[in-house]
Amino acid sequence: MQKVNGIGGVFFRANDPKALSAWYEENLGVDPCGSVPWKQREGYTVFAPFAQDTTYFGPTNRQWMINFRVDDLEAMIFQLEAAGIPVETRAEWDSEVGKFARIHDPEGNPVELWQPNQ
Repeated sequence: MQKVNGIGGVFFRANDPKALSAWYEENLGVDPCGSVPWKQREGYTVFAPFAQDTTYFGPTNRQWMINFRVDDLEAMIFQLEAAGIPVETRAEWDSEVGKFARIHDPEGNPVELWQPNQ
């Protein structure tokens, strides 16, 4: 059986795609509209549908949450807070698979940051 070997893209609607792309590039280092596609470093990717009534990634009117792997979550949190971006952490989010934090982009989309355990 043939299987997919990774995520080729994440596509979503935005009220202001240009401004939102600039926010992701400036704050997370992802250039969504670059002339060359973003080449990720090899690592774990979780693909997991959630129940329709989940509150795991915020209000039920949000249909998705993207999760970005990071090398140093503490440093990323410091960087984001220095840029005036609120960061949420909860002890119960951290587990045997790593540490987690949450932010929201300017359009309210949830973004999870994950530092996997080595």
